[in-house]
Amino acid sequence: MADKLTAEQRSWNMSRIRGKNTNPELLVRRLLHAKGYRYRLHGAAGAGKLPGNPDLVFAGKRKVIFVNGCFWHFHDCRVGQHAPKNNADFWEAKRTRTRERDAGQRRQLEAAGWDVLTVWECELKDGPTLETHLVRFLENQRRS
Repeated sequence: MADKLTAEQRSWNMSRIRGKNTNPELLVRRLLHAKGYRYRLHGAAGAGKLPGNPDLVFAGKRKVIFVNGCFWHFHDCRVGQHAPKNNADFWEAKRTRTRERDAGQRRQLEAAGWDVLTVWECELKDGPTLETHLVRFLENQRRS
């Protein structure tokens, strides 16, 4: 199916997509705040920034949460597996770079003693399951 937008219109649309304070991130933040959890935002931990700038940082627990969009971070769900047909080489290279960058940031955080959870956009549809998953992650003891 051909793109119904011109290159300029598509570029304008894409430029409006935010990296911070997205609706999925805000949903997770509201849910956790209502449960009484307090956190720092976007990689802030003490005086420095954490690798990858996690969306939520629980410094006292040494836990971080990334809230990732399925399309942008190429999740294994239907949305994440959709690769645009236009400019396929660009999207394949972007897919590879994004996966490698995310994995590298996760390894750095884990090596520094942080527990990492990735919440995918598609997981937000089932609120009770998401809440259970988040609370279980935050309440479990840290790895040794």
